[in-house]
Amino acid sequence: MFVTETRWLNAEEQRIWRSYLYSHRLLLDAIDAQLRRDSGLPHAYYEILVRLSEEAGRALRMAELADATRMSASRLSHAIARLEERGWVRRENCPTDRRGQIAVLTDDGFAALEAAAPGHVETVRSVIFDTLDEDQVRRLGEISEILARRLT
Repeated sequence: MFVTETRWLNAEEQRIWRSYLYSHRLLLDAIDAQLRRDSGLPHAYYEILVRLSEEAGRALRMAELADATRMSASRLSHAIARLEERGWVRRENCPTDRRGQIAVLTDDGFAALEAAAPGHVETVRSVIFDTLDEDQVRRLGEISEILARRLT
């Protein structure tokens, strides 16, 4: 077995890392709290509705939706079941794959998304875009894209 020396974080890197983690958690908590309070749905469900709303026919194969939302198949299936109970999503069999299913955003689901979106966008705007100046926003976008490319 080949063992390499651990590249420990220096004090400044450790401070930045912990600050990033803390701010990321606070951001996700704020978004989730606003959506639950104002719309009665967790951020994960909102993300599902958004992803479906952006697709042609407001439909997507469950496997693709799981990839897009970074959810396990079982977690997504549970979330879709809760959204089906509300009448916001329905499942259809995939015509090209007998084992596959398609999640479809219903008209009621689209209306729920439209009702939830303004509060969500205002929260995102107030905690990110109103806090940073134009250059910081641009750099945040660049850094986010670099990290996403590295991780995918």
